[in-house]
Amino acid sequence: MSVDAPADCVFPWLAQMGPDPRGGAYTYDWIENLLGLHMHSADHVLEEFQHPRLGESIEFGGNRLILQHVDPPHALAWRSADGNWLWSFTIRDDGPGRTRLISRNRYRLPRTIDRIGMAPMEPASLVMDQKMLRQIAVRAEQLAARRSATDGSPGDGTSA
Repeated sequence: MSVDAPADCVFPWLAQMGPDPRGGAYTYDWIENLLGLHMHSADHVLEEFQHPRLGESIEFGGNRLILQHVDPPHALAWRSADGNWLWSFTIRDDGPGRTRLISRNRYRLPRTIDRIGMAPMEPASLVMDQKMLRQIAVRAEQLAARRSATDGSPGDGTSA
């Protein structure tokens, strides 16, 4: 997903992702909450979650996700406690004031029943992922615009 904002305006939204009291997943909260995930997508930066540390964990449905990699403002990756799911985000510079936000999910499904169950989840996951990326982009672009208006900079990490 292309984002018209620098990495330091994108990363805060990733850093705070997770179920309540964290910032949600920026998808369709009503669907996530039907599944009991307790998601409430924040529209502002939650300062208390802006310094992620390796080993932190969040409950995500039936999974406990543990923070495996943090490289602010360019990367963040969570791994399920059982090691069967890796969810990573990469933010790449894409010109002045622009970034490319990439989300990747990798699953190891050792049981046949899990592989069968994942088949209908793949298209749904794609829809949810697209919504998440779009909503993070909107929030990052709004944050960049607010920073630009406040400090007079072009909002691209360079000075005016």
